[in-house]
Amino acid sequence: MKTQEVKWNKEVVESACFRLDESTRMIKKCLVLWKDEDIWIKPNEVSNSIGNLLLHICGNMTQYIISSLGEQKDVRNRKKEFEIQKGPTIKELTAMLERTVKKAKKVLREASGDDLLKMRSVQGFKFSGIGVVMHAVEHYSYHTGQIAVWTKMIRNQDLGFYNGLDLNSKNKI
Repeated sequence: MKTQEVKWNKEVVESACFRLDESTRMIKKCLVLWKDEDIWIKPNEVSNSIGNLLLHICGNMTQYIISSLGEQKDVRNRKKEFEIQKGPTIKELTAMLERTVKKAKKVLREASGDDLLKMRSVQGFKFSGIGVVMHAVEHYSYHTGQIAVWTKMIRNQDLGFYNGLDLNSKNKI
C-alpha cells in the first residue's frame, strides 16, 4: 500500500477512535446525574430509556465494528436491547460501554487498508469497512445526543461538555 494511503487510513481510524471516546465521555457526564432506577424509565411509549439506548449502542457497535469489521460471529439480539425494562445498573452499563468501545477501537486499529475497503453485509446493508466505521460512529453520536438532550431536559443542568474551550474561536487557514 502506498504511504499516502496508509496515512489516510490511519487518520480515518484515529478520527473514528477519537469520536468514540468523545461520545463515551459525554455519556458518562450524563450518567452521573441519574439514579439506577431512573435510567430505565421511558419518556413516552415511542421512545427508549437511557438503559435501553446504552444496550442498543453496545449491540450496534458490536455488530458493525467488532463482528463485521473484526470478522467475528454476529451474536447480536437487537430486539432484546429494547425489550429489557429493568436491567444493569449505571455502573454495570458504563463498564459494558467502556469494554465495547475498547474492543471496537482495537478492531479499528488492527484493520488493514484492505479490511477498510472490503465490502460486507451488515443488517442487510452493503458497506465497505469505511462505511461500517462511519455508520458506527454516527450511530453512537446520534444516541449520545439523545441521552444528552433527555438529561438536560429532566435534570435542567448544563452538561459542560466543552468547559474550558473557546468554541467561538475562528478557523486558522
